[in-house]
Amino acid sequence: MAVPIAVLDCDLLLYGRGHRTLDRFKLEDVTDEYLVSMYGFPRQFIYYLVDLLGASLSRPTQRSRAISPETQILAALGFYTSGSFQTRMGDAIGISQASMSRCVANVTEALVERASQFIHFPEDEAAVQNLKDDFYGLAGMPGVLGVVDCTHVAIKAPNAEDLSYVNRKGLHSLNCLMVCDARGVLLSAETHWPGSLADCTVLQQAALTSQFETELHKDGWLLGDSSFFLRTWLMTPLHIPETPAEYRYNMAHSATHNVIERTFRTIRSRFRCLDGSKGTLQYSPEKSSHIILACCVLHNISLEHGLDVWSSPATGHMEQPEEEYEQMESMDSEACRIRQELLLTHFS
Repeated sequence: MAVPIAVLDCDLLLYGRGHRTLDRFKLEDVTDEYLVSMYGFPRQFIYYLVDLLGASLSRPTQRSRAISPETQILAALGFYTSGSFQTRMGDAIGISQASMSRCVANVTEALVERASQFIHFPEDEAAVQNLKDDFYGLAGMPGVLGVVDCTHVAIKAPNAEDLSYVNRKGLHSLNCLMVCDARGVLLSAETHWPGSLADCTVLQQAALTSQFETELHKDGWLLGDSSFFLRTWLMTPLHIPETPAEYRYNMAHSATHNVIERTFRTIRSRFRCLDGSKGTLQYSPEKSSHIILACCVLHNISLEHGLDVWSSPATGHMEQPEEEYEQMESMDSEACRIRQELLLTHFS
């Protein structure tokens, strides 16, 4: 028998499968193991996110079937950690795949709004000194305020004419500039740069450069690899080490800088929407950038909650484009002087 059009519920079409199913999933009714397997995180972490984001996700509405903050967060975590809108995941929390997509958008924007709360350099002297001490404990490199590098995340082609997002591998991507501490906590994350830009160009145009050139940070430096130019606040390895001191410096630099590579692997392993195993992010560059930043925020929050076990390398399909750069020493004489002084003082 035909169903009259008049019985179709617009709220149901917009917000899922009805009030009964939207309320059927309760966190207390399932185990932590189930939550981790489906949504990537345990119960207490999810409760924390509900408290943190609840106000932003509970916009005033007259709809009786508005999706709860708890359900929106579960839907978003499911996507971030699996990389797909799985039907079984939507069924588990009682919403359609279309509703899941809206939930991801809502939670992503709520996390992005709070990015500066969770991703930032320490400001007080004690915290800055702890930062340096932690890095020094890794390989004996003094004065380090963070390690910096870029990583590419695959996205769908914005349009046929726009080649600015095509990287050296011929894939569309965003080139994301990040800095982390010795534990892998992100101190800076700029996720919006087009994939065609080389790492050194990204850094040259980044807010990070303005921050270090115009603000304090005069008593320390970042560590970057040879894709960046030596600066007074950015120590790079020597292209051709010759003396024992130069070899020791390069070895300490490499061992310390490796933290950012491990951090990238951890983020990709935890947030499979970024690793390419389920395909590229099917969003515009702006929305993709926000999803990456939201995952960065969640990464830092997870470390705050003790979920800090280094993960094994991700098995995604997105290979990092190899930078084709000339090994050139900096023309900044002051930067060269600072590095030489570092060599003589700590590695001779």
